[in-house]
Amino acid sequence: MGVFNKIGAGLKKTRETLLGSINSMLRTFTKIDDELFLELEEILILADTGAATAAKLCDDLRRKVKEQKITDAARIKELLSQTVADMLRGGQQMKLDTTPSVILVIGVNGVGKTTTIGKLAARFKSEGKKVILGAADTFRAAAIEQLDVWAKRADTDIIKHAQGSDPAAVVFDTIAAAKARGADIIICDTAGRLHNKKNLMEELSKISRVIRRELPDADTEILLVLDATTGQNAVNQAREFKNTADITGIVLTKLDGTARGGVVLAIRDQLDIPVKFVGVGEGIDDLQPFDPDMFASALFDEQEAL
Repeated sequence: MGVFNKIGAGLKKTRETLLGSINSMLRTFTKIDDELFLELEEILILADTGAATAAKLCDDLRRKVKEQKITDAARIKELLSQTVADMLRGGQQMKLDTTPSVILVIGVNGVGKTTTIGKLAARFKSEGKKVILGAADTFRAAAIEQLDVWAKRADTDIIKHAQGSDPAAVVFDTIAAAKARGADIIICDTAGRLHNKKNLMEELSKISRVIRRELPDADTEILLVLDATTGQNAVNQAREFKNTADITGIVLTKLDGTARGGVVLAIRDQLDIPVKFVGVGEGIDDLQPFDPDMFASALFDEQEAL
């Protein structure tokens, strides 16, 4: 299955809900007026874009309609697709130019963090990169074992300590091993605990200090993993984590299991954090780089909706 088809299949539930509602609305309206925009704004909110983002999208649409002197309501879908892509565009590329480069993966338990790391490792390995994993989530029971399973599946090295060990020490040893083995990319798991922000912030700060000291010139991505099925709760999680870490990008998992795909827009608009990967299935190759234009096209694709 091609990338577009994977994204299209992953957006099936969101597309059916959103496009179905918009098509129903357009059967009622023949002209573009304030009432149409009010109904469209409500439809967008129900797709979990959030009220502020839905209002912004509609304001942008109003401006485009006025500038282009559009009167046919049927053109709203085309304009909305363009506006969605415009809002999401920018910052999608991973910056991993140094050898080694570092990816820190953060997120609450249960969002698919460990699975995401395994899929990232497999992706980079398939691109010819030498990857090493650091099992720095030493607090959650079975986290180390789960990451070890993914390391075997992706055929990558892993550095691990006993449960309860100092996470920063694991990161230190992972960096040392990466240098010794000539690894291109280091991917480190971290503990995901929002209930104690002070400890989480201190832990991430300590890990960051180790990275800066041992690899002062390394490109470092800090990816926050969020579960798309939680809708606006994912936005709230991102807001909390943004207060404790310099997040460079979002990995949105389980997009194929929800009709709340509009949360992608809320995250970008409200928090100004780019979505870099989306999970659209259970397979090891179902973690896809996020493409705003492809996302918008798949979201409003009438053929996919059939």
